[in-house]
Amino acid sequence: MSRPPRIAAIAALSLAACAAGSARADDMPVIKVEMRDGVILPAVIEVPANTRFKLEISNTGKSPVEFESTELRREKALAAGSTSAIVFRTLDAGTYQVFDDFHPDAKATLVAK
Repeated sequence: MSRPPRIAAIAALSLAACAAGSARADDMPVIKVEMRDGVILPAVIEVPANTRFKLEISNTGKSPVEFESTELRREKALAAGSTSAIVFRTLDAGTYQVFDDFHPDAKATLVAK
């Protein structure tokens, strides 16, 4: 008879943990980046250093794009008209180069400070 209360307690703790995790995700800074047919806007992307954040990338162009950074070891391909995100746990203060792998002339700088 002691098992049902234990299961209920575990379920309650699981729900509380999920709620706490989603609350933290909602509090995370979101930095928006637009990619459009060979252009990355803004050209200098400022993000918080040593803080978890989300980079929301929107492709507003008519061709696919790929947000990429060799230094950060991150890449994200997006179809025309789509939006996606990359969550960074933390970044050390510094400057990182990013580019559109499908449009080699499209470059930007991500600055963590």
